[in-house]
Amino acid sequence: MTLRTAKTVLVLGVAFYTIIILFNNLTDYSSNYQFVRHVLMMDSTFADNHVMWRAIHSPAWHTFFYWTIIAWEATSMVICWWGGIALAVSLKKDAHQFGRAKNIAILGLTLNLMIWLLAFLVIGGEWFLMYQSATWNGQMAAFRMFTIVGVVLLIVVQPDDERQKV
Repeated sequence: MTLRTAKTVLVLGVAFYTIIILFNNLTDYSSNYQFVRHVLMMDSTFADNHVMWRAIHSPAWHTFFYWTIIAWEATSMVICWWGGIALAVSLKKDAHQFGRAKNIAILGLTLNLMIWLLAFLVIGGEWFLMYQSATWNGQMAAFRMFTIVGVVLLIVVQPDDERQKV
């Protein structure tokens, strides 16, 4: 029961963290939009890099990218809440029922991981060279979140057996 409880509260913790991120992105829209805008414009990367052709200067695309991130966060947050609540409801049920609830949590955690991996580390960090910026570099924060959510996912996928039910 202890491991099942740990899985449940960790998934709910990721959901709670993600709702705060989402809240910040919506209530401090301009600051966070500026982050996305500067990363896409590559205006603080090394001056002599040869891939500035990747830069996007269109405010419409900046807005699109930002709202895609917000929608992605919202989707993963909703699924993590759903998964965490499903785990809580299934705590004392058999391993099969708890496993079905874990599938929802695994989906939410995986979507959350993909935000940090794809949006921030791959696209922002490597394609738009965010790592070159001293000002608009979110790679450490993205890596931190990828690591936290990844550890939670590894804990959640640990097998449950009937002995844990009691």
